[in-house]
Amino acid sequence: MQRLLLRRLSSVAHGRGVSWPAVAALPKMPPFDYTPPPYEGPTAADILKKRAEFLSPSIFYFYRKPLNIVDGKMQYLFDEHGRRYLDAFAGIATVCCGHCHPEVIEAIIEQTKCLQHSTVVYLNHTIADFAEALASKLPGDLKVVFFTNSGTEANELAMMIARLYTGCHDIISLRNAYHGNAAGTMGATAQFNWKFNVIQSGVHHALNPDPYRGVFGSDGEKYARDVQEIIDFGTSGQVAGFISEAIQGVGGIVELAPGYLPAVYKSIKKAGGLFIADEVQSGFARPGSHFWGFEAHGVVPDIVTMAKGIGNGIPLGAVVTTPEIAQVLTRRNYFNTFGGNPVCTAAGLAVLRVLEKERLQDNAFVVGSYLKDRLKALQEKHEIIGDVRGRGLMLGVELVADRQLKTPAKAEALHVMDQMKEMGVLVGKGGFYGNVFRITPPLCFTKEDSDFFVDVMDISLSKL
Repeated sequence: MQRLLLRRLSSVAHGRGVSWPAVAALPKMPPFDYTPPPYEGPTAADILKKRAEFLSPSIFYFYRKPLNIVDGKMQYLFDEHGRRYLDAFAGIATVCCGHCHPEVIEAIIEQTKCLQHSTVVYLNHTIADFAEALASKLPGDLKVVFFTNSGTEANELAMMIARLYTGCHDIISLRNAYHGNAAGTMGATAQFNWKFNVIQSGVHHALNPDPYRGVFGSDGEKYARDVQEIIDFGTSGQVAGFISEAIQGVGGIVELAPGYLPAVYKSIKKAGGLFIADEVQSGFARPGSHFWGFEAHGVVPDIVTMAKGIGNGIPLGAVVTTPEIAQVLTRRNYFNTFGGNPVCTAAGLAVLRVLEKERLQDNAFVVGSYLKDRLKALQEKHEIIGDVRGRGLMLGVELVADRQLKTPAKAEALHVMDQMKEMGVLVGKGGFYGNVFRITPPLCFTKEDSDFFVDVMDISLSKL
């Protein structure tokens, strides 16, 4: 009788009927005190049919059988059948406080009740309050904020500011970088997977300081020489700026080699350029050791761009720079209809307060370090894991068919993703070859969640 009861409980927990031996082998998802309300909306099949007819064919989805996600709470998501999943991707490193965090939701609702939109041509305290709080999290003279609606918009604006301020057009980016999919940012992006055949001028792509696949390993200063050579041989000797992520997200959670950014900063400054730190994915406490990714390299940028975690899922981005540099936008009219929207900025301010109140940066460091150690141990067990990297709760696991040749194991990565989904874990993927698991969960992730995640990945890899 006891075994029958356990079998039924396990079947309910995993959302499908399975035999007792199979259930006994599965790791247990940590308990969670929340039950979503019954879902009465369209099925996954209905939605797929409508998407195929009315949405752009460029939109893609994960998994052979796409998930219909209808509810979320903190680090968990729920499908149309009420089945719970551990979210280790957070909507592409976006949900930092947790899905539907009550304090963020309350701020959004309260602001929506009194004013949804006014534009910045009128006064409203929400945008100023959030700008002040955001500036307090940045070093040096970085205290002037321009709000946008996305990371792409933020990077577009940052590149334009650099060009206006310096009077130069040339910008240096990194190979393997991703900075957005608009006109300027597509030029700065350096993976053909994300680039259309349209005019993309004035951007030079330097060697990527990738400690795992790069030609100089972890020697950041050797990679930095390529930037100086680009300045010497590919420009007039003067440049507008240099843009980079401290940890490449779409590129496969690649943390730049130590010593690289300080050396590059010297070359860029000497050439009259500005440094743009793209913190769209690596900012807002996700690195754990620091609030911003660039801080781990001991540098202070001239411009910082951000989005994703800034609003915990609300469409919101920002560019932060110095008062002097910010003056260039007064030469003409610069305007963004929805940038600084009161609902979005109220949400952003609530996010900052939750990050501090719940000490989520500390949690990202402690839990992220624990998770990385467990993944390193998994690497010793499974030959297919070529590299484990990243910091805090921005981690990457790269799968390779051959450790010596570092042959990308893309098909295997897709198979493991599907297997993990079947056991209740959602994880992202990325990297130029599509063979890297992107582990970027909400910052409320726990050690128990980490154990469940690694145990599920272990079983999935064992079935290859």
